[in-house]
Amino acid sequence: MKTLSNPRDRNELLVRFANVRADSQPRWGAMSAHQMICHLSDSFRGSLGEKYVSPATSLFKRTLLKWVALWVPLRWPYGIKTLPEMDQQQGGTPPLEFASDSEKFCVLFERFCSSENEFAPHGMFGQMSRSERMRHAYLHIDHHLRQFGA
Repeated sequence: MKTLSNPRDRNELLVRFANVRADSQPRWGAMSAHQMICHLSDSFRGSLGEKYVSPATSLFKRTLLKWVALWVPLRWPYGIKTLPEMDQQQGGTPPLEFASDSEKFCVLFERFCSSENEFAPHGMFGQMSRSERMRHAYLHIDHHLRQFGA
């Protein structure tokens, strides 16, 4: 299973990320490519404890849903609403300049992958192990890169 713990999987995502352009059109959803980059960056900031993430969790989400989302080999469904602080039209980091925001994503990506600290709790899935966080981050980025055909 692919994970950011594997350098080959990290490189695959970065190569795909480089194919996203400011004018890339979504295959689903309402967010722009630029908003998606800021959304993914906010996700890293939340994981690293640099951005507040409201807890929207339950026993079901922390157990069964987390296990299915991480380990069942199915693509994530479209249209699942994100937390307000991760939504660029609500409380998320607003897009400023595409190239600069893309660079910030790459820096956060590397910091996340090399972090030795415990990650902050996930808004939906609660506390996650390092292997769960690395798997989740791979799946989250893959989901949004597919959204923009990358």
